[in-house]
Amino acid sequence: MQYDFDNVRERRGSDSAKWKKYGPEVLPMWVADMDFISAEPILRALHERVNHGFFGYTFPLEEFCQTIRLRLKNLYGWEVREEDLFFLPGLVTGLNFAFQAYAAPGEGVLVQPPVYHHFIKDPVNHGRVVLDPPLVPNGDTYEIDFEAFEKAITGETKIFILCNPHNPVARVYMRKELERMAEICLRHRLVICSDEIHCDLLYSGYRHIPIATLGAEVADRTVTLMAPSKTYNLAGLRCGLAIIQNEEMGKAWKKATLGLNPGLNILGQVAAVAGYREGQEWLDQVLDYLTRNRDFLYQYIPDKLPGVRMTRMEATYLAWLDCRQAGIQGNFFQFFLKEAKVALNDGAEFGRGGEGFVRLNFACPQKTLTEALDRMSLALQKL
Repeated sequence: MQYDFDNVRERRGSDSAKWKKYGPEVLPMWVADMDFISAEPILRALHERVNHGFFGYTFPLEEFCQTIRLRLKNLYGWEVREEDLFFLPGLVTGLNFAFQAYAAPGEGVLVQPPVYHHFIKDPVNHGRVVLDPPLVPNGDTYEIDFEAFEKAITGETKIFILCNPHNPVARVYMRKELERMAEICLRHRLVICSDEIHCDLLYSGYRHIPIATLGAEVADRTVTLMAPSKTYNLAGLRCGLAIIQNEEMGKAWKKATLGLNPGLNILGQVAAVAGYREGQEWLDQVLDYLTRNRDFLYQYIPDKLPGVRMTRMEATYLAWLDCRQAGIQGNFFQFFLKEAKVALNDGAEFGRGGEGFVRLNFACPQKTLTEALDRMSLALQKL
């Protein structure tokens, strides 16, 4: 079927966090939540499950496990056993479980800012030490400073949190980059926890490589976090998973999460199975629409947002905007919120290298995107 992503659907009054946080006069372009209606096969499967009428305790659905395993094999040639799958209500939960399982209080967690704020704040909240060699800007993209990456590792560093595709700089790491990161981590005996939640949201010419697929030795030190939530916009249905192929690491995960992991939402499982099995048509159309929005941003920003530069988008729908030359005094996020009534993400939340940037979610009808950009342009013209 043909989906109409140009249709602006009213989400105010629906308890949407995206649309509720900043009030009715503000256009929300912040949290990673698409303003597109869900795929028809997902809606149909959810209606069928609701009509069943029972919502008691459940085990992970057998067809969910089978679907995940088949998908990993078809996409990446990755053979995963059912016992390697550990289910989660969300990947932020998975990140925090990894900190608990593989690094004791006072030990180190290695991250690459600017990066999703939970990578930076959550380890500290649990008494771990964050080591944060930043990614290095290079033209309209970012690269890894491998010398700084390895130099940041200490004898107390236990785990590296990889974000691939990267949020917010939208990189899709190449095999040679992954191999070098993996080699350094193996040499220093670090656990790799790879957040790959955006792995299905790639633009033409880019290919996702799960770091665990580089070889058995890497897989043996890796926890891979995946979910349908970004792919099919299902964050509210609380469904994710960790893939752990090392038996001892699996045991440590179970011990650290005992009594803390509520498991899967049955409706989340149903939606995930429907999406992975029958949602490709919807996803293909979403990616086409996101590509058009991305290209629209590429044209609009140099022309009408003077002093703002956009990082090259290889994946995700989260544009990383450098506002340092725009002539804005004070906090850039607050400027656009107050003067343009547009809510973005403050780049400072993403750690070192994020100061002077904002993050913009363009997974919305182009009419909404255009209105937000026009508001931002008008605010800059008044400086």
